[in-house]
Amino acid sequence: MSEKKRKPWDFRRFITTLNDFELIPFISDLQKRFKKNNRISPKQKNSTMGMILVTGATGGVGKRVVARLLSQNYHVRALVRDKEAAKSLFDERVELVQGDVTRPETLTPRLLDNVSAVISCVGTRVQPVEGDTPNRDKYYQGTKFYMPQVVDSPQEVEYLGMKNLTEKVKKYIRSDTKLLFDFTHPTEQIKDTWGAVDDVVMGGVSESSIRLEQNKAVFSGNVSTANNGGFASVRTKNLTPPLDLSHYEGIELRVQGDGKRYKFIIRCEGKWDGVGYSYSFDTFNNTPTTVRIPFSELIPVFRAKTVPEMGNFDPSCVYSMQLMQTKFEYDGALNPKFSPGLFRLEVTSIKAYGGSANTPQFILISSAGVTRPGRSDLNLEEQPPAVKMNDKLGGILTWKLKGEEVLRESGLNYTIIRPCALTEKPGNKALIFEQGDNLKGQVSREAIADLCLQVLRWPEACQKTFEVCEDEKPDKGQTKQAIAALETD
Repeated sequence: MSEKKRKPWDFRRFITTLNDFELIPFISDLQKRFKKNNRISPKQKNSTMGMILVTGATGGVGKRVVARLLSQNYHVRALVRDKEAAKSLFDERVELVQGDVTRPETLTPRLLDNVSAVISCVGTRVQPVEGDTPNRDKYYQGTKFYMPQVVDSPQEVEYLGMKNLTEKVKKYIRSDTKLLFDFTHPTEQIKDTWGAVDDVVMGGVSESSIRLEQNKAVFSGNVSTANNGGFASVRTKNLTPPLDLSHYEGIELRVQGDGKRYKFIIRCEGKWDGVGYSYSFDTFNNTPTTVRIPFSELIPVFRAKTVPEMGNFDPSCVYSMQLMQTKFEYDGALNPKFSPGLFRLEVTSIKAYGGSANTPQFILISSAGVTRPGRSDLNLEEQPPAVKMNDKLGGILTWKLKGEEVLRESGLNYTIIRPCALTEKPGNKALIFEQGDNLKGQVSREAIADLCLQVLRWPEACQKTFEVCEDEKPDKGQTKQAIAALETD
């Protein structure tokens, strides 16, 4: 049948498209109820879809950090000493890599592949002295302990381990890019975010899909010009909250195409049929290509017609992204490389590039008190038990301080958090931040895990070291302002 003859319109596929993008409220609400346990709620979605490496993931703070990262739709890789034992602690979304910071040969390049930040919760293991009983002396540090002893060597874990890890990290983590979609690690969350939007929405019969295969996403289909159609595309649902890419210069696509010309469309408003900002790019047949799309070169369009009066693209509120194969260029012009029929575009990743305001690449959970052993201005008897017992515990605080110094000298963007005595209490109190290592008190492991995820997104936290404990007052959301007011190292 000739492309010029009208073909039957697939009304069912039209309704499916609208429903997939939640544009039919009644049906969407019903589906959400049936899929309540499987779908990610808007509150759980996070604009950052990069890979976060957590070390010390099986510890009290580490497990909580992993859980919070997952709940906010981050991809998580955990470095663990015993992979089989760790499987019982985490769900299948956590990528487990067996290794040990004290053994640099186990820190392979795969560990840092596509990682955008590291949260280190590694600490020397401490346990009761063998044969200890409840009748023996105890000390209180948020939780009761018997007389403690170290299991590992603090020098190896806190200092040499940090040295090994930072040497690897600074080779693979770049501060000027932000990974938005990592298709090398396909997940159900990414699959749920993208869907097809073809010319069926305007009466056409073109068809496309996006499939998540090993190490890539494949956008493919068949474009037909029948019924005055001629485009096929895949698009994200509106990102909640919208992405803030105001500190970047543009979008970077890593693709392998078929020699055709495609469009990348990005939107800074949440309307379904609103203005998009478009960029056309050519591909080379079966050849991997990096496509850089400067925000300054994006063209405002509405249904392939330019609308220059809309002004420049606003990267501070990115609602959606779209890839398109189309016969239409702009304002009635045709795509010079278009031909109807099959097409295929493989996508490895989507990143923002050219970052100017960097967020922390490495968050270290250290400890309050690391500078206090041996300080002449302090009364040792008035210090917390960890300070008084530093020598008995192999100089654990002394080696933590040396590990901090390694990180500060690494050249990475870092945040060093020094919690006071850790507890199992709920993390619902306001936090007190100080510098100078004189703060005393307690703080919940829950609160420290929450704090890690907060500073992960804040440029204001870079190159800062601070102590933290809980206040008696409830949290009023002043954490960011308090951290911004702290001095850089």
